Amino acid sequence: MTADVATIRPAARLRGEVRLPGDKSISHRALILATLGTGESSIVGAGDGADVRSTASVMRSLGATVDRVASDGRTVDYLVASPGAAGLTEPLHTLDCGNSGTSLRLIAGMVAGLPMTCVLDGDESLRRRPVARIIEPLRSMGATLHGRRDDSLPPLTVVGHTPLRAADITTPVPSAQVKSAILLAGLQARGRTTVREAIVTRDHTERMLRARGVEVERTEGPDGGVAWTVEGGVSVQAITEHVPGDPSAAAFWLVAGAIHPDAELEIRDVGVNPTRRAVIDLLRAMGADIEEHLTGETVGEAGGAIGEPRADLTVRTSALRAIDIGPAEVASAIDEIPILCLAATQARGTTTIRGAGELRHKESDRLAGIAAGLSALGARIELTGDDVRIKGGTPLHGATTDSLDDHRLAMTFAIAGLVASELTTIGRPDSAAISYPGFFDDLERVRA
Repeated sequence: MTADVATIRPAARLRGEVRLPGDKSISHRALILATLGTGESSIVGAGDGADVRSTASVMRSLGATVDRVASDGRTVDYLVASPGAAGLTEPLHTLDCGNSGTSLRLIAGMVAGLPMTCVLDGDESLRRRPVARIIEPLRSMGATLHGRRDDSLPPLTVVGHTPLRAADITTPVPSAQVKSAILLAGLQARGRTTVREAIVTRDHTERMLRARGVEVERTEGPDGGVAWTVEGGVSVQAITEHVPGDPSAAAFWLVAGAIHPDAELEIRDVGVNPTRRAVIDLLRAMGADIEEHLTGETVGEAGGAIGEPRADLTVRTSALRAIDIGPAEVASAIDEIPILCLAATQARGTTTIRGAGELRHKESDRLAGIAAGLSALGARIELTGDDVRIKGGTPLHGATTDSLDDHRLAMTFAIAGLVASELTTIGRPDSAAISYPGFFDDLERVRA
Protein backbone atom coordinates (compact mmCIF):
# COMPACT_ATOMS: atom_id res chain seq x y z
CA MET A 1 0.00 0.00 0.00
CA THR A 2 1.18 3.53 -0.82
CA ALA A 3 -0.32 6.80 0.33
CA ASP A 4 -2.31 6.96 -2.92
CA VAL A 5 -3.55 3.43 -3.55
CA ALA A 6 -3.94 0.03 -1.92
CA THR A 7 -4.01 -3.17 -3.95
CA ILE A 8 -5.93 -6.11 -2.47
CA ARG A 9 -5.37 -9.70 -3.62
CA PRO A 10 -8.15 -12.28 -3.34
CA ALA A 11 -7.69 -14.45 -0.24
CA ALA A 12 -7.66 -18.25 -0.32
CA ARG A 13 -9.01 -18.34 3.22
CA LEU A 14 -9.55 -16.11 6.27
CA ARG A 15 -8.47 -17.18 9.76
CA GLY A 16 -7.43 -15.51 12.98
CA GLU A 17 -8.32 -13.22 15.84
CA VAL A 18 -9.02 -9.51 15.50
CA ARG A 19 -8.77 -6.92 18.25
CA LEU A 20 -10.56 -3.73 17.35
CA PRO A 21 -9.92 -0.04 17.95
CA GLY A 22 -11.92 1.39 20.83
CA ASP A 23 -15.47 2.45 20.02
CA LYS A 24 -15.22 5.81 18.28
CA SER A 25 -18.59 7.13 19.46
CA ILE A 26 -17.82 6.32 23.10
CA SER A 27 -14.26 7.67 22.85
CA HIS A 28 -15.46 11.09 21.68
CA ARG A 29 -18.03 11.29 24.45
CA ALA A 30 -15.60 10.09 27.13
CA LEU A 31 -13.17 12.92 26.29
CA ILE A 32 -15.93 15.54 26.27
CA LEU A 33 -17.51 14.37 29.53
CA ALA A 34 -14.11 14.10 31.21
CA THR A 35 -13.52 17.75 30.28
CA LEU A 36 -16.91 18.81 31.67
CA GLY A 37 -16.17 16.94 34.91
CA THR A 38 -13.98 18.30 37.69
CA GLY A 39 -10.83 16.37 38.57
CA GLU A 40 -9.03 13.44 36.94
CA SER A 41 -10.75 10.99 34.61
CA SER A 42 -9.18 7.90 33.05
CA ILE A 43 -10.21 6.60 29.65
CA VAL A 44 -8.96 3.08 28.94
CA GLY A 45 -8.91 1.64 25.42
CA ALA A 46 -10.15 4.66 23.47
CA GLY A 47 -9.98 4.61 19.70
CA ASP A 48 -6.72 6.06 18.37
CA GLY A 49 -8.00 7.14 14.99
CA ALA A 50 -7.68 10.65 13.59
CA ASP A 51 -11.25 11.61 14.55
CA VAL A 52 -10.79 10.85 18.25
CA ARG A 53 -7.45 12.65 18.23
CA SER A 54 -9.27 15.72 16.93
CA THR A 55 -11.62 15.70 19.92
CA ALA A 56 -8.68 15.25 22.31
CA SER A 57 -6.93 18.24 20.74
CA VAL A 58 -10.02 20.44 21.08
CA MET A 59 -10.41 19.49 24.76
CA ARG A 60 -6.83 20.65 25.35
CA SER A 61 -7.63 23.95 23.65
CA LEU A 62 -10.55 24.45 26.05
CA GLY A 63 -8.32 24.13 29.11
CA ALA A 64 -8.21 20.43 30.01
CA THR A 65 -4.97 18.50 30.34
CA VAL A 66 -5.30 15.45 28.11
CA ASP A 67 -2.33 13.08 28.38
CA ARG A 68 -1.78 9.94 26.33
CA VAL A 69 -0.45 7.47 28.88
CA ALA A 70 -0.37 4.29 26.76
CA SER A 71 -1.07 3.25 23.17
CA ASP A 72 -0.81 0.09 21.07
CA GLY A 73 -1.49 1.75 17.72
CA ARG A 74 -5.21 0.93 17.72
CA THR A 75 -6.26 2.01 21.20
CA VAL A 76 -4.99 4.65 23.60
CA ASP A 77 -5.37 5.29 27.33
CA TYR A 78 -5.97 8.91 28.31
CA LEU A 79 -5.65 10.71 31.63
CA VAL A 80 -7.77 13.85 31.61
CA ALA A 81 -7.45 16.53 34.30
CA SER A 82 -10.06 19.28 34.04
CA PRO A 83 -11.20 22.27 36.11
CA GLY A 84 -14.78 21.35 35.15
CA ALA A 85 -17.25 23.24 32.98
CA ALA A 86 -17.02 26.43 35.05
CA GLY A 87 -13.23 26.56 34.77
CA LEU A 88 -12.81 26.04 31.03
CA THR A 89 -11.27 28.89 29.06
CA GLU A 90 -12.07 30.58 25.78
CA PRO A 91 -9.74 29.21 23.07
CA LEU A 92 -7.25 31.57 21.47
CA HIS A 93 -7.63 30.03 18.01
CA THR A 94 -10.06 28.12 15.80
CA LEU A 95 -10.95 24.67 17.12
CA ASP A 96 -9.89 22.18 14.44
CA CYS A 97 -12.23 19.16 14.29
CA GLY A 98 -10.37 17.65 11.34
CA ASN A 99 -12.63 15.23 9.50
CA SER A 100 -14.84 14.53 12.52
CA GLY A 101 -18.48 15.54 12.26
CA THR A 102 -19.07 13.96 15.66
CA SER A 103 -16.50 16.31 17.20
CA LEU A 104 -18.05 19.40 15.66
CA ARG A 105 -21.65 18.59 16.52
CA LEU A 106 -21.10 17.39 20.09
CA ILE A 107 -18.65 20.15 20.96
CA ALA A 108 -21.10 22.75 19.62
CA GLY A 109 -23.60 21.54 22.22
CA MET A 110 -20.93 21.38 24.91
CA VAL A 111 -19.80 25.01 24.50
CA ALA A 112 -23.18 26.57 23.64
CA GLY A 113 -23.88 27.32 27.32
CA LEU A 114 -20.34 28.24 28.38
CA PRO A 115 -19.14 31.86 28.67
CA MET A 116 -16.91 31.80 25.61
CA THR A 117 -16.90 32.25 21.85
CA CYS A 118 -15.61 29.34 19.77
CA VAL A 119 -15.12 28.79 16.06
CA LEU A 120 -15.40 25.11 15.06
CA ASP A 121 -13.84 24.21 11.73
CA GLY A 122 -12.29 21.24 9.97
CA ASP A 123 -10.99 19.86 6.71
CA GLU A 124 -12.51 20.24 3.27
CA SER A 125 -14.82 17.26 3.78
CA LEU A 126 -16.14 18.56 7.10
CA ARG A 127 -16.82 21.95 5.54
CA ARG A 128 -19.30 20.27 3.18
CA ARG A 129 -21.37 18.67 5.94
CA PRO A 130 -24.59 20.40 7.07
CA VAL A 131 -24.82 22.10 10.48
CA ALA A 132 -28.36 23.54 10.33
CA ARG A 133 -29.74 20.57 12.27
CA ILE A 134 -27.43 21.55 15.15
CA ILE A 135 -27.95 25.30 14.88
CA GLU A 136 -31.75 25.25 14.98
CA PRO A 137 -32.31 23.32 18.26
CA LEU A 138 -29.47 25.10 20.06
CA ARG A 139 -30.85 28.46 18.99
CA SER A 140 -34.21 27.45 20.44
CA MET A 141 -32.38 27.17 23.77
CA GLY A 142 -31.04 30.71 23.46
CA ALA A 143 -27.61 29.95 22.01
CA THR A 144 -26.07 32.12 19.31
CA LEU A 145 -24.60 30.19 16.38
CA HIS A 146 -23.58 31.15 12.87
CA GLY A 147 -22.47 29.03 9.94
CA ARG A 148 -21.42 29.62 6.37
CA ARG A 149 -23.87 29.90 3.46
CA ASP A 150 -26.99 30.92 5.37
CA ASP A 151 -25.97 28.91 8.42
CA SER A 152 -25.86 25.63 6.50
CA LEU A 153 -22.14 24.75 6.54
CA PRO A 154 -19.03 25.04 8.75
CA PRO A 155 -17.05 26.89 10.01
CA LEU A 156 -19.50 27.16 12.91
CA THR A 157 -19.22 30.06 15.34
CA VAL A 158 -20.75 29.45 18.78
CA VAL A 159 -21.25 32.45 21.07
CA GLY A 160 -22.07 31.04 24.48
CA HIS A 161 -22.19 34.17 26.61
CA THR A 162 -25.99 34.12 27.00
CA PRO A 163 -27.44 31.73 29.63
CA LEU A 164 -29.35 28.88 28.00
CA ARG A 165 -32.97 28.05 28.71
CA ALA A 166 -34.34 24.55 28.83
CA ALA A 167 -36.40 23.38 25.87
CA ASP A 168 -38.55 20.49 24.67
CA ILE A 169 -37.19 19.52 21.25
CA THR A 170 -38.28 16.90 18.73
CA THR A 171 -35.54 15.87 16.31
CA PRO A 172 -36.94 15.70 12.75
CA VAL A 173 -34.24 13.29 11.54
CA PRO A 174 -32.90 10.41 13.69
CA SER A 175 -29.45 11.51 14.85
CA ALA A 176 -27.60 10.52 18.00
CA GLN A 177 -25.18 13.38 17.41
CA VAL A 178 -27.92 16.00 17.39
CA LYS A 179 -29.59 14.42 20.42
CA SER A 180 -26.28 14.36 22.29
CA ALA A 181 -25.51 17.98 21.42
CA ILE A 182 -28.86 19.06 22.87
CA LEU A 183 -28.38 16.99 26.05
CA LEU A 184 -24.89 18.43 26.54
CA ALA A 185 -26.26 21.95 26.14
CA GLY A 186 -29.06 21.04 28.54
CA LEU A 187 -26.48 20.47 31.29
CA GLN A 188 -25.83 24.24 31.24
CA ALA A 189 -29.47 25.34 30.79
CA ARG A 190 -31.99 26.53 33.39
CA GLY A 191 -34.63 23.83 33.93
CA ARG A 192 -35.30 20.46 32.31
CA THR A 193 -34.35 19.85 28.70
CA THR A 194 -36.12 17.08 26.78
CA VAL A 195 -35.17 15.54 23.43
CA ARG A 196 -37.80 13.48 21.63
CA GLU A 197 -36.93 11.05 18.84
CA ALA A 198 -39.36 8.97 16.78
CA ILE A 199 -36.71 6.31 16.12
CA VAL A 200 -34.40 5.39 18.98
CA THR A 201 -30.76 6.21 18.19
CA ARG A 202 -27.60 5.08 19.97
CA ASP A 203 -27.71 5.88 23.68
CA HIS A 204 -24.05 6.13 24.66
CA THR A 205 -24.39 9.72 25.90
CA GLU A 206 -27.31 8.81 28.16
CA ARG A 207 -25.51 5.80 29.67
CA MET A 208 -22.30 7.75 30.16
CA LEU A 209 -24.07 10.69 31.81
CA ARG A 210 -25.73 8.33 34.28
CA ALA A 211 -22.38 6.74 35.07
CA ARG A 212 -21.11 10.23 35.93
CA GLY A 213 -23.92 11.05 38.35
CA VAL A 214 -26.27 12.86 35.97
CA GLU A 215 -29.88 11.67 36.03
CA VAL A 216 -31.24 10.99 32.55
CA GLU A 217 -34.93 10.25 32.43
CA ARG A 218 -36.25 8.01 29.64
CA THR A 219 -39.94 8.14 28.69
CA GLU A 220 -41.50 5.76 26.17
CA GLY A 221 -43.92 7.31 23.70
CA PRO A 222 -47.13 5.63 22.48
CA ASP A 223 -45.81 5.56 18.91
CA GLY A 224 -42.57 3.77 19.74
CA GLY A 225 -40.53 6.93 20.14
CA VAL A 226 -38.51 7.90 23.20
CA ALA A 227 -37.98 11.13 25.13
CA TRP A 228 -34.78 11.84 27.09
CA THR A 229 -34.67 14.51 29.83
CA VAL A 230 -31.79 16.08 31.79
CA GLU A 231 -31.80 18.72 34.51
CA GLY A 232 -29.57 21.76 34.05
CA GLY A 233 -26.91 22.74 36.54
CA VAL A 234 -25.94 19.17 37.49
CA SER A 235 -22.23 18.46 37.97
CA VAL A 236 -20.50 15.80 35.89
CA GLN A 237 -18.33 13.48 37.96
CA ALA A 238 -14.85 12.30 37.02
CA ILE A 239 -14.66 8.51 36.58
CA THR A 240 -12.73 5.76 34.79
CA GLU A 241 -14.24 4.72 31.45
CA HIS A 242 -13.38 1.38 29.83
CA VAL A 243 -14.10 1.63 26.10
CA PRO A 244 -15.20 -1.57 24.29
CA GLY A 245 -14.19 -2.46 20.75
CA ASP A 246 -16.01 -0.57 18.02
CA PRO A 247 -18.97 -2.53 16.55
CA SER A 248 -18.77 -0.46 13.37
CA ALA A 249 -15.20 -1.71 12.91
CA ALA A 250 -16.30 -5.26 13.76
CA ALA A 251 -18.86 -5.08 10.94
CA PHE A 252 -16.14 -5.30 8.28
CA TRP A 253 -14.81 -8.59 9.68
CA LEU A 254 -18.30 -9.98 10.25
CA VAL A 255 -19.12 -9.43 6.58
CA ALA A 256 -15.70 -10.69 5.45
CA GLY A 257 -16.20 -13.93 7.37
CA ALA A 258 -19.77 -14.39 6.20
CA ILE A 259 -19.18 -13.87 2.46
CA HIS A 260 -15.79 -15.57 2.06
CA PRO A 261 -16.01 -19.25 1.00
CA ASP A 262 -13.44 -20.44 3.58
CA ALA A 263 -13.49 -18.28 6.69
CA GLU A 264 -13.55 -18.37 10.47
CA LEU A 265 -12.70 -15.18 12.36
CA GLU A 266 -12.79 -14.36 16.06
CA ILE A 267 -13.44 -10.74 17.02
CA ARG A 268 -12.62 -9.83 20.61
CA ASP A 269 -14.28 -7.43 23.06
CA VAL A 270 -16.94 -5.91 20.79
CA GLY A 271 -19.44 -3.40 22.15
CA VAL A 272 -22.93 -4.88 21.79
CA ASN A 273 -25.03 -2.00 23.09
CA PRO A 274 -28.66 -2.67 22.05
CA THR A 275 -28.71 0.61 20.09
CA ARG A 276 -25.50 -0.28 18.20
CA ARG A 277 -25.78 -4.01 17.50
CA ALA A 278 -28.16 -3.73 14.54
CA VAL A 279 -25.46 -4.84 12.10
CA ILE A 280 -25.09 -8.14 14.02
CA ASP A 281 -28.85 -8.73 14.04
CA LEU A 282 -29.27 -7.77 10.37
CA LEU A 283 -26.48 -10.12 9.29
CA ARG A 284 -28.04 -12.92 11.34
CA ALA A 285 -31.37 -12.20 9.63
CA MET A 286 -29.49 -12.67 6.35
CA GLY A 287 -28.29 -16.08 7.58
CA ALA A 288 -24.82 -15.18 8.87
CA ASP A 289 -23.25 -17.77 11.20
CA ILE A 290 -22.28 -15.50 14.12
CA GLU A 291 -21.65 -16.79 17.64
CA GLU A 292 -21.79 -14.31 20.52
CA HIS A 293 -20.35 -14.76 24.01
CA LEU A 294 -21.03 -11.94 26.48
CA THR A 295 -17.91 -10.99 28.43
CA GLY A 296 -19.20 -8.18 30.63
CA GLU A 297 -21.90 -5.62 31.28
CA THR A 298 -22.43 -3.02 33.98
CA VAL A 299 -25.72 -3.52 35.81
CA GLY A 300 -28.12 -0.63 35.26
CA GLU A 301 -29.68 1.43 38.01
CA ALA A 302 -33.41 2.07 38.36
CA GLY A 303 -33.08 5.10 36.05
CA GLY A 304 -31.73 3.03 33.17
CA ALA A 305 -28.62 1.35 31.81
CA ILE A 306 -25.29 2.90 32.77
CA GLY A 307 -22.74 0.52 31.26
CA GLU A 308 -21.76 -0.86 27.88
CA PRO A 309 -22.25 -4.60 27.25
CA ARG A 310 -19.46 -6.33 25.34
CA ALA A 311 -18.93 -9.71 23.74
CA ASP A 312 -16.54 -11.92 21.78
CA LEU A 313 -17.89 -12.78 18.32
CA THR A 314 -17.04 -15.65 15.96
CA VAL A 315 -18.14 -15.56 12.33
CA ARG A 316 -17.90 -18.35 9.76
CA THR A 317 -18.61 -18.80 6.06
CA SER A 318 -22.36 -18.44 5.55
CA ALA A 319 -25.08 -18.79 2.92
CA LEU A 320 -26.69 -15.35 2.96
CA ARG A 321 -30.18 -14.43 1.78
CA ALA A 322 -31.64 -11.06 0.87
CA ILE A 323 -33.65 -8.99 3.36
CA ASP A 324 -35.59 -5.73 3.42
CA ILE A 325 -33.91 -3.01 5.53
CA GLY A 326 -36.31 -0.20 6.47
CA PRO A 327 -35.70 3.36 7.76
CA ALA A 328 -35.65 2.30 11.44
CA GLU A 329 -32.95 -0.31 10.75
CA VAL A 330 -31.02 2.18 8.62
CA ALA A 331 -31.02 4.66 11.52
CA SER A 332 -29.72 1.95 13.85
CA ALA A 333 -27.01 0.78 11.44
CA ILE A 334 -26.26 4.02 9.60
CA ASP A 335 -22.46 3.60 9.69
CA GLU A 336 -22.63 -0.05 8.66
CA ILE A 337 -24.87 0.36 5.58
CA PRO A 338 -21.92 0.44 3.11
CA ILE A 339 -20.52 -2.89 4.31
CA LEU A 340 -24.05 -4.36 4.48
CA CYS A 341 -24.41 -3.40 0.81
CA LEU A 342 -21.38 -5.56 0.10
CA ALA A 343 -22.95 -8.44 2.04
CA ALA A 344 -26.10 -8.03 -0.06
CA THR A 345 -24.13 -8.51 -3.29
CA GLN A 346 -23.36 -12.06 -2.13
CA ALA A 347 -26.83 -12.89 -0.76
CA ARG A 348 -29.46 -14.92 -2.59
CA GLY A 349 -32.23 -12.62 -3.87
CA THR A 350 -32.67 -8.85 -3.96
CA THR A 351 -31.98 -6.73 -0.88
CA THR A 352 -33.81 -3.41 -0.52
CA ILE A 353 -32.56 -0.61 1.74
CA ARG A 354 -35.09 2.18 2.21
CA GLY A 355 -34.65 5.69 3.60
CA ALA A 356 -30.86 5.92 3.53
CA GLY A 357 -30.65 9.61 2.62
CA GLU A 358 -28.60 10.42 5.73
CA LEU A 359 -25.68 8.65 4.03
CA ARG A 360 -25.46 11.51 1.56
CA HIS A 361 -24.26 13.81 4.36
CA LYS A 362 -21.33 11.82 5.74
CA GLU A 363 -17.63 12.16 4.89
CA SER A 364 -18.77 11.69 1.30
CA ASP A 365 -22.05 11.02 -0.45
CA ARG A 366 -21.84 7.40 0.70
CA LEU A 367 -24.86 6.30 -1.33
CA ALA A 368 -23.27 7.45 -4.56
CA GLY A 369 -19.83 6.25 -3.50
CA ILE A 370 -20.89 2.74 -2.54
CA ALA A 371 -22.98 2.37 -5.72
CA ALA A 372 -20.07 3.48 -7.92
CA GLY A 373 -17.50 1.28 -6.18
CA LEU A 374 -19.58 -1.90 -5.99
CA SER A 375 -20.79 -1.44 -9.57
CA ALA A 376 -17.18 -1.23 -10.73
CA LEU A 377 -16.59 -4.55 -8.94
CA GLY A 378 -19.46 -6.16 -10.87
CA ALA A 379 -22.34 -5.76 -8.40
CA ARG A 380 -25.87 -5.05 -9.59
CA ILE A 381 -26.94 -2.07 -7.51
CA GLU A 382 -29.56 0.60 -8.21
CA LEU A 383 -30.23 3.92 -6.47
CA THR A 384 -33.70 5.42 -6.55
CA GLY A 385 -33.75 8.59 -4.49
CA ASP A 386 -32.71 7.50 -1.01
CA ASP A 387 -33.46 3.80 -1.60
CA VAL A 388 -31.04 1.08 -2.69
CA ARG A 389 -31.76 -2.21 -4.47
CA ILE A 390 -29.03 -4.84 -4.71
CA LYS A 391 -29.42 -8.03 -6.73
CA GLY A 392 -27.36 -10.64 -4.94
CA GLY A 393 -25.48 -13.77 -5.93
CA THR A 394 -23.14 -11.78 -8.17
CA PRO A 395 -19.47 -12.83 -8.46
CA LEU A 396 -17.22 -9.83 -7.94
CA HIS A 397 -14.17 -9.11 -10.08
CA GLY A 398 -11.16 -6.94 -9.44
CA ALA A 399 -11.49 -3.28 -10.38
CA THR A 400 -10.26 0.21 -9.59
CA THR A 401 -12.29 1.96 -6.89
CA ASP A 402 -12.08 5.30 -5.10
CA SER A 403 -12.71 5.74 -1.38
CA LEU A 404 -13.57 9.45 -1.89
CA ASP A 405 -11.44 9.98 1.25
CA ASP A 406 -14.17 8.16 3.21
CA HIS A 407 -12.89 5.59 5.71
CA ARG A 408 -15.95 3.35 5.53
CA LEU A 409 -15.82 3.17 1.73
CA ALA A 410 -12.07 2.40 1.79
CA MET A 411 -12.58 -0.52 4.18
CA THR A 412 -15.68 -1.82 2.35
CA PHE A 413 -13.84 -1.99 -0.98
CA ALA A 414 -10.87 -3.67 0.74
CA ILE A 415 -13.14 -6.42 2.13
CA ALA A 416 -14.68 -6.80 -1.34
CA GLY A 417 -11.18 -7.33 -2.69
CA LEU A 418 -10.77 -10.42 -0.52
CA VAL A 419 -13.55 -12.23 -2.41
CA ALA A 420 -13.18 -10.63 -5.85
CA SER A 421 -11.33 -12.37 -8.65
CA GLU A 422 -8.03 -10.69 -9.59
CA LEU A 423 -6.70 -7.50 -8.02
CA THR A 424 -8.78 -4.67 -6.50
CA THR A 425 -7.27 -1.20 -6.30
CA ILE A 426 -8.53 1.37 -3.78
CA GLY A 427 -7.81 5.04 -4.23
CA ARG A 428 -7.04 7.13 -1.13
CA PRO A 429 -6.91 4.18 1.29
CA ASP A 430 -5.26 6.16 4.12
CA SER A 431 -8.72 7.47 5.03
CA ALA A 432 -9.23 4.16 6.90
CA ALA A 433 -7.05 5.56 9.70
CA ILE A 434 -9.78 8.07 10.54
CA SER A 435 -11.54 5.33 12.51
CA TYR A 436 -9.36 2.21 12.24
CA PRO A 437 -5.59 2.64 12.32
CA GLY A 438 -4.03 -0.70 11.49
CA PHE A 439 -6.96 -1.93 9.40
CA PHE A 440 -4.84 -2.96 6.42
CA ASP A 441 -2.35 -4.70 8.73
CA ASP A 442 -5.20 -6.73 10.22
CA LEU A 443 -6.47 -7.56 6.74
CA GLU A 444 -3.12 -8.98 5.66
CA ARG A 445 -2.77 -10.92 8.92
CA VAL A 446 -6.15 -12.72 8.75
CA ARG A 447 -5.59 -13.70 5.14
CA ALA A 448 -2.19 -15.29 5.87
